[in-house]
Amino acid sequence: MRFIFISILLLVSSTVFSQKNNGKLDDNKDINQTKTLKISADSLKANPPELIDHNNAKLIDSLWLATLKESSLGDDFQFVDPEEDISDTINSELTTELLKERLAHLNSTTPFNVEYNSSLERLIKHYLKTRKKTMGILMGRAEYYFPMFEEHLDKHNIPMEIKYLAIVESALRPTARSRVGASGLWQFMYYTGKQFDLEVNSYVDERHDPLRATEAACKFLSQLYNTFDDWDLALAAYNSGPGNVSKAIRRSGGSRNYWNIRHNLPRETAGYLPAFYATLYLMEYAKEHDIVPQKFFTNRFETDTIVVKQQITFDQINKVLNTDDELLEHLNPQYKLKIIPYVKEKNYTLRLPVHLIGKFVSNEEQIYAYAKEDLAKREKQLPKFQTSPDKIRYRVRNGDYLGKIAQRYGVGVSQIKRWNGLRSNNLRIGQRLTIYPKNYKTASSSSNKTTTESTSKSTPKGSYTTYTVKKGDSLWIISKKFPKVSVEQIKNWNNIWSVKNLKPGTKLKIYKS
Repeated sequence: MRFIFISILLLVSSTVFSQKNNGKLDDNKDINQTKTLKISADSLKANPPELIDHNNAKLIDSLWLATLKESSLGDDFQFVDPEEDISDTINSELTTELLKERLAHLNSTTPFNVEYNSSLERLIKHYLKTRKKTMGILMGRAEYYFPMFEEHLDKHNIPMEIKYLAIVESALRPTARSRVGASGLWQFMYYTGKQFDLEVNSYVDERHDPLRATEAACKFLSQLYNTFDDWDLALAAYNSGPGNVSKAIRRSGGSRNYWNIRHNLPRETAGYLPAFYATLYLMEYAKEHDIVPQKFFTNRFETDTIVVKQQITFDQINKVLNTDDELLEHLNPQYKLKIIPYVKEKNYTLRLPVHLIGKFVSNEEQIYAYAKEDLAKREKQLPKFQTSPDKIRYRVRNGDYLGKIAQRYGVGVSQIKRWNGLRSNNLRIGQRLTIYPKNYKTASSSSNKTTTESTSKSTPKGSYTTYTVKKGDSLWIISKKFPKVSVEQIKNWNNIWSVKNLKPGTKLKIYKS
């Protein structure tokens, strides 16, 4: 690799020298070009700045990327045209004997107990029948994420096969969310994420940050392996918690073999390891089953990051760099509001294709000036940056019940019960509860009443119109359809504490003014 890099530098040096001698490249011209990029206040108000790029730096980028593409990093997967039909027929009559032979091979080359059983055979054949094309799509996504996974797994001395766990958890979708609130590639619950320094605030959900979430998952899995000294049990604990695995071991007479304790695990966890094994088999034997990867966006090594020095929005980046939301959301899924905040002592980054990172770096001053000017022109200012507190003490009031409290703070009823050692759903007025909130709503300083109580008082009586939420609707869009109705009124009338409650088909009450 060192030899390749030195060769590149020599090639760049000779190319630059040759171009200078031919009068085709002049560093002074680059400097003069930069000097002439002084933008007047009037032009900033109207248009994004014109961007320059430095030809010598651009050449280095292109040569380095060409080298990476020619290396093994670029050909881990052979892609096909997405339009090409992929057969859904099970390949080569996967017999029980052949499957046993392949599973025995996986068992001998991994630290997992990949044992043959009839239920695993049925699951693998079901996947081959129903998910063959899906596996091709997942292999395409894997080309982007797996190199980064492998780097972190190697750093923490974790088996490389664990990378397939993210397929089971999230189908390699960084913003995936489960019905119980787990989120991200590695499906962290809010409080578990906080344990591993994954920040969630009004702008950012680091459970969606592929890099930070992968590091957190590696730390968590390492802790679980140190506890159980067995990777099968560590994965089971990752899914259902160490306590459930410990109880299953006790109920199985002390057995520590996953297959022996499986019947005593929660139903979801009982199916979790077989799904992982089936995915492991299909990914390792994809070629034998004619599973063909499909291209997905770009290679991760073709992107780079820059730490932002000022708050900037996706919209502003799009206008300046001629990008679009789909690209920015794919590369920067952690930014919930399509806004990258700037906070002292925080390193919030923007990931872009390498050639756009070069333009951004070359024009930082002008880009930030444009973003600042654009923000000043807005009628409606951007939401205030707010971080949820780690823990609060909540006093139960008249009319409270666990479901209402859980909804207000964006947590589960079972979590509140676990945090406070509650065995039933019964509460008493004045009781103090410890809560680790997800969606914290700051109460009005002029009132000690709960948000729920204030809302009930602000809800008008009388006739109202029922509005059915459509795909693509937002509270702001809906408010514009009704004269003199604000977003806050709609939220108060319908007990909406989070925009995630706004799903297509939801019925909203809109009271007449």
